[in-house]
Amino acid sequence: MPIAVGTKAPDFTLKTRTAEGLKDVRLSDHFGRKQTVLLFFPAVFTGVCTQEMCDQTSGLGDYEKLGAAVYGVSVDGPAAQEAWAKQHKIGVTLLSDLNKTVAKAYGVLVAGSAGDVAARAAFVINRDGLVTYAEQTPTMKDLPNFAAIKAALAS
Repeated sequence: MPIAVGTKAPDFTLKTRTAEGLKDVRLSDHFGRKQTVLLFFPAVFTGVCTQEMCDQTSGLGDYEKLGAAVYGVSVDGPAAQEAWAKQHKIGVTLLSDLNKTVAKAYGVLVAGSAGDVAARAAFVINRDGLVTYAEQTPTMKDLPNFAAIKAALAS
């Protein structure tokens, strides 16, 4: 069960791969500056996850207008995420939760046939570090309610 709206967002530092190499991304660096959207997804190189991240890549400008940074989070390693992003031209910054601590902290770690993975889930975290939107989809094949996410950012 995902953490509740109104909860202080668990802080984290995760790796992302950039053109310069591995880089740390810390959630609390956004506090006081911008809102954050966390999109947890089960695995790279899968159909629904590819659709979700490609769709969100095409809408990144909408999130920027709402003053939000968007991150995709999975338990895949940075190299796999980078290869997937290059192959599908994904522009969402991908964060590797390889040790699964962030998915667990947000209440969205689920058992999978090939090991534990992140459920498909979405969180909006405001500038004060509070969760203002939380959703875990009913199944791994369902996408989050992106209209509700944007409404939460706009309010």
